[in-house]
Amino acid sequence: MSTTTNDAAITSTSDREVHIERDFDAPLDRVWAAYSRIEQLSRWWGRGHVVDVERWEFRKGGHWRFVEHDGDQSYAFEGRFREITPKERIVQSFEWDGMPAHISIDSTTFVDLGDGRTRVVTDSIFHTAEECAGMLASGMEGGLNDSYRALDALLADGR
Repeated sequence: MSTTTNDAAITSTSDREVHIERDFDAPLDRVWAAYSRIEQLSRWWGRGHVVDVERWEFRKGGHWRFVEHDGDQSYAFEGRFREITPKERIVQSFEWDGMPAHISIDSTTFVDLGDGRTRVVTDSIFHTAEECAGMLASGMEGGLNDSYRALDALLADGR
């Protein structure tokens, strides 16, 4: 199995919205498991760094909270699941402790491309244009692509 090395396509669809697309060389079942099973998610989500899972309630209304450790720095993220449609869609709130009280709503859709490939599409909506610009300026693009490369490695590993 080959591994996708392309960065995610990240575009601003309005001053409050960001659209992200990334294709993975793995079937839908495996990509869904990497997003929905905490033992897999914690291996790639934090750019491949150590991630402490403080809370994981993968159900509608459930709360999640992760702390990523990068050397002597830690970054905490949390949210609540608003909708989960297995192997199709996850809608959740997202808050980074680096920008407290600035919460986006992220809708992630999983598309089976056939030939053992899956597209992951995330649309994030922010309350204000300033919050959206702040998240984009925070290094989010680099962190996201680092996490997707860690996901590529997990999917190639096959475990």
